[in-house]
Amino acid sequence: MADKSRLYRCGSELITKTLIPKEKKDWSVIWQEYYPPVAKFNFIGKPWADPDIGEPKFNPKWNQIDEKIDRRSHLGEYKLSKDGYPLNPMGRTGIRMRGVLGRWGPNHAADPIVTRWKRDRSKNIIKDPISNKPILQFVSILRSDVMEWAIPGGMVDPGEQVSDTLKREFCEESLNFLEKSVEERKQIQKGLETILDKSNGTIIYRGVVDDPRNTDNAWIETVAVNFHDEDGSVLDHINLCAGDDAQSVNWVDIDRSKLRLYANHLKFIEITVENRMGNW
Repeated sequence: MADKSRLYRCGSELITKTLIPKEKKDWSVIWQEYYPPVAKFNFIGKPWADPDIGEPKFNPKWNQIDEKIDRRSHLGEYKLSKDGYPLNPMGRTGIRMRGVLGRWGPNHAADPIVTRWKRDRSKNIIKDPISNKPILQFVSILRSDVMEWAIPGGMVDPGEQVSDTLKREFCEESLNFLEKSVEERKQIQKGLETILDKSNGTIIYRGVVDDPRNTDNAWIETVAVNFHDEDGSVLDHINLCAGDDAQSVNWVDIDRSKLRLYANHLKFIEITVENRMGNW
């Protein structure tokens, strides 16, 4: 039976990826026998997805802004295969085509890491008894697709600024924004405008994400940004409510011995804690 890390879920199908020896990960290493299985999702009726490569009228501009679609990588220019498919800059994955990802090449995402200090009823910051460092909390959602806890985030829409994606995803997944009335939305936006302002954010990570959906020809890249409420004056008055792709949402204490998160989100949290000099 295949290791779970080698299983690729493509709709209802589970595909076993080719095992990649470490020395053959990089595309610069010649591996003539490499011919991994195909992961091909049915994107018919999905306007947000690219057509298949080779289809008439689909002439993507790789490594460029293609109309409103950003086909550039945060890591610089990526290469194309002899057949014209973009190649994952992190190397071979053991599965080819684009799997369940809508775009060939980079699929851009944004992850808002919203934090505050844990406080007692008297509003005093609580410290870890061993490290004597303050305990940081962050907003975490339970993803409904894989039932794993994660940072609330999502894909950047064509033509959308990453700063706008960060706000939108947090509001949709953590505050059930889409189900609110117009008046309720205005109140939420007003309450969060200082915390989620671009000038208040600290970039934690920018690059390719080690995501189980990645393939040889399509991959997720993200910008993870920390928005911190130092005194709790804003976020303490915001009611979390799961929405959109989230099954549940909670303030979670950051404790590396207990925290288990989707993909490499734990690494983003670790960097955030180190920046804030909190307990880890």
